[in-house]
Amino acid sequence: IVLGRPVKWIESRSENLSSTAFARDYHMTGELAADKDGRIKALRVNVVADHGAFDACADPTKWPAGMFHVCTGSYAIPNAFVSVDGVYTNKFPGGVAYRCSFRVTEAVYLIERMVDVLAQKLGIDKAEIRLRNFIRKDQFPYTTPLGLEYDSGDYDTALRKVLAAVDYDALRAEQARRRADPDAEWLMGIGVVNFTEIVGAGPSKMCDILGVGMFDSCEIRVHPDGSAIARMGTITQGQGHQTTYAQIIASEAGIPASQIAVEEGDTSTAPYGLGTYGSRSTPVAGAAVARASRKIREKARKIAAHLLEASPDDVEFDLDRFVLKGSPDQFKTVKEVAWAAYNNVPEGLEMGLEAVDYYDPPNFTFPFGAYVCVLDVN
Repeated sequence: IVLGRPVKWIESRSENLSSTAFARDYHMTGELAADKDGRIKALRVNVVADHGAFDACADPTKWPAGMFHVCTGSYAIPNAFVSVDGVYTNKFPGGVAYRCSFRVTEAVYLIERMVDVLAQKLGIDKAEIRLRNFIRKDQFPYTTPLGLEYDSGDYDTALRKVLAAVDYDALRAEQARRRADPDAEWLMGIGVVNFTEIVGAGPSKMCDILGVGMFDSCEIRVHPDGSAIARMGTITQGQGHQTTYAQIIASEAGIPASQIAVEEGDTSTAPYGLGTYGSRSTPVAGAAVARASRKIREKARKIAAHLLEASPDDVEFDLDRFVLKGSPDQFKTVKEVAWAAYNNVPEGLEMGLEAVDYYDPPNFTFPFGAYVCVLDVN
């Protein structure tokens, strides 16, 4: 406006991260109720989540802070109350997932910090107090008091493995020795943490972007020569989608991965999808790939049965071919079936070999893990 002409400015990555958006500004207050043995009975949390002038995630129908209800973490807490107030402030937009995911990271930090404080107050080892409170493997699927359904997990094993890997008991003994030595030059800090994330966004019944459900999709077309092209609604950012998706198709439909072209990101040809973020590409788009591949396989089985002059019920899929049950020497390869799909299909079956699938996941995914950090302090 001042110069009366266009101005070109290219910001550096550092400038972008410091002035264009911010990942988090959460003000959290938490309380735990526990018995004298350190078994947690209840959790209460209040959060004020600053999201700047507007939400950078393009989903005004739901605050990203809503995912904070994973804050019960890996623990079997019977009672919980969580209040999250999302607020607009005179700042650049918030909720950008750089340097780890917003909302989930804060939730993990809060519960793990509270467990550490509890362990210190009761004089219980921080690893032991976690082992006492974990959701047990036989309790899955487990519904948290805040309504999330964890599909699976083995938190006890994860923590025990990392404790064994670092020889935790020996580290504790060394830590105590240094503390007792008034001449020790270095002290030792030991951190223990478990996490359960909420990713794989997501079920349309629980989240959306601008009112569009968070499904994802895949379109597969098998050519007469047995090669194929697969189109997805995601876009790779270096995660290796092409390899992952091709391997899924190879496993489910018997087409060699080297003969599968994977195409992403072309909005003029790709089926509708909700993109790549939140660790969702494999569990959501990958599931659509698997389901579309199975549709291909089922139609190919009918064509193979026609070529073998058999009932489809008597034909089985085996790696890269369709075999007549009880007669392993009688089969048709996927490549042969692909050719027949365009010139010799059974009556009532349309020509071609392609499929489209839209997958709306019934739930999120809940990956988990354990860390031990050892730090020498001068």
